[in-house]
Amino acid sequence: MSLFSLQAQDLNYKTVEVNGQTYYEYNVQSGEGLYAISRTFSVSVADILRHNPGAERGLQNGQKLLIPVAREGGSRGASVSPRSNVPESPSSPQSPSSLQSFRSPQSPPADQNTAFQHTVVIGETVYGIAKMYHTTVDEIFRLNPGAREGIAEGQVLIIPQRRVISQEKEENYRYHTILPKETLYSVSRTYSLKPEDVMSANPGLSVETFQIGKTIRIPFFESYEVILPYEEQTTNIIHKVNRGETLYSIAKRYNVEVQEIQRLNPMLSGGLKTNMELLVPVKRSLVEDDSRSNANEANRLLSQPIPSERVNVIKVGLLLPFLDETKGSHLRLQEYYEGFLLAVEKMKNDGATIELYVFEIGKGDDTKKLQSLLATTEMQSLHLIIGGVSDAQIKILSDFSISHNMKYVVPFSQSNGEVLNNGNIFQVNPMQHLTYTKASSVFLKMYRNAHIIFVRGGGNDKNEFVSLLQNDLRKNNVRYETLNATTTLGGTILASLSRNKENVIVPTGGDSGLLRQITDELKKTMESDSGFPIRLFGYPDWQAYSDLKEDYSQFDTYIFAPFFANGQSRDVEAFKANFRKWYGRDLLETFPNYGMWGYDTGLFFLTALHRYGHNFEQNIERVNVNSLQFPFYFERPNNWGGFINSGLYLINYGTDGRIIKTDKSR
Repeated sequence: MSLFSLQAQDLNYKTVEVNGQTYYEYNVQSGEGLYAISRTFSVSVADILRHNPGAERGLQNGQKLLIPVAREGGSRGASVSPRSNVPESPSSPQSPSSLQSFRSPQSPPADQNTAFQHTVVIGETVYGIAKMYHTTVDEIFRLNPGAREGIAEGQVLIIPQRRVISQEKEENYRYHTILPKETLYSVSRTYSLKPEDVMSANPGLSVETFQIGKTIRIPFFESYEVILPYEEQTTNIIHKVNRGETLYSIAKRYNVEVQEIQRLNPMLSGGLKTNMELLVPVKRSLVEDDSRSNANEANRLLSQPIPSERVNVIKVGLLLPFLDETKGSHLRLQEYYEGFLLAVEKMKNDGATIELYVFEIGKGDDTKKLQSLLATTEMQSLHLIIGGVSDAQIKILSDFSISHNMKYVVPFSQSNGEVLNNGNIFQVNPMQHLTYTKASSVFLKMYRNAHIIFVRGGGNDKNEFVSLLQNDLRKNNVRYETLNATTTLGGTILASLSRNKENVIVPTGGDSGLLRQITDELKKTMESDSGFPIRLFGYPDWQAYSDLKEDYSQFDTYIFAPFFANGQSRDVEAFKANFRKWYGRDLLETFPNYGMWGYDTGLFFLTALHRYGHNFEQNIERVNVNSLQFPFYFERPNNWGGFINSGLYLINYGTDGRIIKTDKSR
């Protein structure tokens, strides 16, 4: 063994050469695990275990490890995983038999090397689930043919296991469906990780979310590594044969099959001899330190909050394409910034100290300016960044927030998808399907016993919502009928109305033309016969139709929306006056309003940092602010992703002329 010193891969460690292979010599530090060491050297845990027999049983302070130095252009072939003693093999198509155990939602699969289960939660789509797990819609449909007809809350889907090492900046993970009797401790042992490693990969993991059938992500190190559940994993020990022992007695002592001992010891073909040293594959749980206290200590992590890190000076970066004049974007973003400044002013008056850094980042997919900006010291010392409009900008800011453990607010995008895999992200604008799902639930509770009439027509199609709502009505045995918006609509509606039940009219399109046609016919109907109780139910788009708002009141109209600024509110009037005082002009007429959008976002997140410090996400449900336009109700889409605002308002234009906004987020 020859010793020499060199620097490779920017790591300044002594190296040794053994049998032609170069290794770093590394002394384990106190409390260090295999996962942390693998990240330091950019090698897999499997490689460390392969070259350090016995390391799978745990590391000790000061223990010496040999870490293989990757050869330039080197490649890996098939190998044997030290964790499971099962040969690894190239990817192979999943056969029907390999998926058999996935059919029962009550029994999550034990073998999750090729596929795992996902339980659908409210508001999810197949497209969103595919993005969450780095797979494709077609793959999900292939394994779940029935999903082509739609998915429902509580449904269990089979998802192909991730098998590809990513070349991008994000970490590499596989996924694990929690099995009956599994604990945080046993899951971490299954993958030869420390419990802290699993918690770090799943920032949303808690006592409430670590449940049978739920999915967590696991850092993985080789794309085709085969993993067995911890209870099934074995490790080879050496047994020295005593006089009088037989293969049967040895096998019985270690609770293994005779054939397993014979397989590992070819010399037994010549017979068993005293003092012979045999390899015996025993359960890891029998030879490792699996005391109940270790398990309890690990599982306590699920209920331990991260220590709050107070912030004396709140440092926030606002990064937007302020000079992008496409369709007047620069005017809207300027107003967003101006509204944000009014939130800063309010927080300053409330005692907060804030440093605000505002930057123009270029437009579209040209991210050179943004990348250069993020390399500055100012950006790397922030507590919070807000911004990005295009997918390219959001991706770069998302990667930056991961590498610097920084909170990141996506203010405008609804469907970028970064929030599904980055625990630091807060998405302000709700996903449309989530809004529709909540609105359908609200409708069902309100009008289960009503006479529901859908009127089909118009150009601004709402098929997604209408299909979702009608499906929910059918599942709950609520009857409805559908009419076409033709020239004879008035007579058709009149013939369909009920005198004994409340009549709820739901247009299937959100455009003003269809709405005006319906209200005109309803007014004629009411003039000829006022004995019918009639109500309209509609969409966020209706906020913009100011010439129809008197009609809304006549029919006691309800609309749902993820944003709404009540013009009758004193707070809204005060904000408009303050905006006019500071900037000498009125707010732009947009829906949503960008000045209030900036104000609400700034007020919420500055308040969160001021009250609860850097780790404010642990208290996200306790952050209550008097927002003007957006309801804030942030929820994680999974155990490892960030937070999506699922806030929803129900707005009633009452017959007395009052407008009442009710928060239906929870």
